[in-house]
Amino acid sequence: MERLSVCGEDDPSVRWTGAFASCGGRGATQSSTIVYEIEPGGRLGWHTDATVETQYILSGKGELRMKSGVYALGSGSVFVIPTDVRHDLANVGQETLRAVAFFAAAMFTQKFDDLMLPPRTHILGTPNRSG
Repeated sequence: MERLSVCGEDDPSVRWTGAFASCGGRGATQSSTIVYEIEPGGRLGWHTDATVETQYILSGKGELRMKSGVYALGSGSVFVIPTDVRHDLANVGQETLRAVAFFAAAMFTQKFDDLMLPPRTHILGTPNRSG
């Protein structure tokens, strides 16, 4: 599966690669799935999702950062982020953090604090979204 590399325009620690395994128009009618990787020292970047998100950590060590606190994660960890809750996930280990994220919609957007490259926007999401 071909992955897109994403980074923050102003923060070199915001860097990850990901690909949509499914979403509306790609075999799903009520959900979306993304597989992604964060190299050591990298992070997703602060953002909110326009739908509920469930994640499963396949490998690596991370920190889920939220207003409510910082939570250690590792291989086998599962967590749920409610709609519109600002969060970030950082790789704090020595190996690549690999994860699968499941979203409760076939089309959704993510709003990042940082401008994300490409395509130099604050809004990312499923390929079938508008805007």
